[in-house]
Formats: sequence, C-alpha cells, structure tokens
Amino acid sequence: MDITPYVEGLRRDLLAAADAAGPEARAVTERLAFALDPAARLALMEAISQAAAEITAELPSGGVDVRLSGRELEFAVHAPAPPDPPAPPPPPSAEEPEEDGGVARITLRIPESVKAKAEELATRSGHSLNTWLVNVVRGATREGAINVDIDLSSIPFVGGSDPFGGKRGSKRMTGWA
Repeated sequence: MDITPYVEGLRRDLLAAADAAGPEARAVTERLAFALDPAARLALMEAISQAAAEITAELPSGGVDVRLSGRELEFAVHAPAPPDPPAPPPPPSAEEPEEDGGVARITLRIPESVKAKAEELATRSGHSLNTWLVNVVRGATREGAINVDIDLSSIPFVGGSDPFGGKRGSKRMTGWA
C-alpha cells in the first residue's frame, strides 16, 4: 500500500489553508509541510498497524501483519489451513447375511437432532437410515469391537471446533472401532 497519495493530500490541504493567509504564510507552510512528511508517514503507519492489530484480535485464529517494504506498506494475512475434509465413506459393501435369517423390529426413541444427524450421515454414506443404523449396531456388537472413549482435553483444536463432530468445546471422542 502506497501511502504517498495520502501524505501529499495532507500537504495540499495545508497549503490550501495557508493560501487564505497570504504569500508569506504559504511559503512557511510549504517548508513546514516538507518537514512534516516523515512524521505524517509514521503517523499513518502507526494507525494502520493499530488497525491490523485490532483486526487480528477479533479473528478467531490467524492474523494480519503490516510490513514496511521501502516506502510502501505490505499486508500479510495469515490464517490456519482449513482442516482436511473427512475421507469419503467406503463404497457400500454387500450386505452381510443375517445370522439367523430373521428380522427383529424395535422402536428407537432418540432426540430429533440426533435423528437429523444420523439421516445426514446415512445419506452421505449412500444408505438408508435403517441400513446405516443396522451397520452401526452390527459394528458395535461384532466380535472384537472396541468401545473408544478418549479424553482430548490436552489437544488444542484449531478455531475451537471439534474435528470429530462433537459439540463445540467438547473434549472427548467416543464410539466403536
């Protein structure tokens, strides 16, 4: 960012104000305006640096730096890299045959928000909600299944969000593997 036009604009405004006082005042103002050039540049740079610091303070992560390159200011915006998107779900596998060939019917009562999230995950995996739930239960009840419950409180998450899909601020990961 070139601040020269702003410093020259300030100089023009000072000279315009001095014109009303006569030629002697204009001559003094011209000399004074050239002497004030470095101070005006410094004042502008400090104001811009303060603005960048305030913007950085409002960002959840990352920031804005102001750098001097010759007589020009450069802005460096740094933000954390966005987290990698989750791996695509594996292609639907052939349904495993039922152990005893029979199908049992149950009633499952869950909060609407959990149902909506389950429907979303089922759709993303290319299954119906029923098939997705059967696969989740099958995975949790198969031989050698491991119930995972990990305390993640010592790991800082970027932006304060949980990459494992938990509620904001959650410090645990649970599930079946």
